[in-house]
Amino acid sequence: MRILHTADWHLGKTLKGVDRTPEIAAALEEVLKIVEEERVELLVAAGDLFDRPQVPAEAEAVFFDFLMRLKELGVPLLGVAGNHDPRARIAAWRGVLGLFGAEIEAELRFFEEGGVRERGALRAALLPFLSERRLVKAAELMEKDVGEQQLAYAERMRKVLENLARGFSPRTANLLVGHLTLEGANLKLGGGEFTFYVGNSYAVPAEALPTGAGYVALGHIHRQQRVSDAPLAYYAGSLIQLDFGEGEDAPRGAILLELEPGRPARVLEEIQARWGKPLKTFRFSLEELERRALELERFPGYAKLALKGRPDPVLRERLLSENPHLLEVVFEVEDAREGSGSAEAEVLGVEEAYRRYHEETYGEAPEEALIRAFRRAREEAEDAAASA
Repeated sequence: MRILHTADWHLGKTLKGVDRTPEIAAALEEVLKIVEEERVELLVAAGDLFDRPQVPAEAEAVFFDFLMRLKELGVPLLGVAGNHDPRARIAAWRGVLGLFGAEIEAELRFFEEGGVRERGALRAALLPFLSERRLVKAAELMEKDVGEQQLAYAERMRKVLENLARGFSPRTANLLVGHLTLEGANLKLGGGEFTFYVGNSYAVPAEALPTGAGYVALGHIHRQQRVSDAPLAYYAGSLIQLDFGEGEDAPRGAILLELEPGRPARVLEEIQARWGKPLKTFRFSLEELERRALELERFPGYAKLALKGRPDPVLRERLLSENPHLLEVVFEVEDAREGSGSAEAEVLGVEEAYRRYHEETYGEAPEEALIRAFRRAREEAEDAAASA
């Protein structure tokens, strides 16, 4: 079976007020061309098809138009919901999606509950995004330190994967589709996701991936990369560059592969596309600004400008008005503290990130009562998002 693995479409994405959906729609046009030209038999979407739970009408229209045209090609879609997706809405769409030959799993289903789909000789285990809040009991989150939380999350994810792998057989073509962070993948992060969602705090070790899987199609990390050899596992990467931090040259696109019963997948092509407009951060000193202005003006995509010097609101507004493709202007004040110039940001858990923020802002560590209040607020926000 010929499979095209995609992920992280993020329909409905806006960047500093600019709607990126037309660029994503154009990228999906290219996906349709690949499907037709390469005689693809199954399209995989490994989560984050949408950018937020409240889906704009324009993004929804692009999505269903794509499904209609995919059906005209006779190709089904198999996918899972990511952390950005409207899970309740996708679940409600189940019957409508079926009319297009599409299945998108919004909630975790164990093997006994139909979490492994059968399509001829194909067995596909579907693992939508599971936050630590939904996977690990709230009481354990309150009582354990970060290291114990990580262990609890990883161990539970291991058991979930073991359960889903029960649907695999040596005589079938076995596929796992998941939206999660694999340990080590954060070393190649582009910056498009919040670090506490994709860092090591709640990552899954590669050894937890079921060896019975012929291929593991992953989403969540926007940089295309191979993350495991046995079983063979890839992040396809996002369709377009979604954030300034991801870098213009970060590989992204899709993975074209063949999967046969009883054998590991054979990757035919790591499709590294340049769909969508490029994003670039320009860093100038105030003295360089006039001399390098043409470089900024001629950039064909969307730009962010970081100026070294004291903040100047008047200059900022002038630059934004004169350059329509310039979406953000920030001022970087030199910091003489040791280590402040580090190029690599440390990946932190959300609670530790808040502690650091408080220390840097107020010059002292937060009291435990404040940490508990922060923890409660975070849990309430996650519960609200889960029910959205």
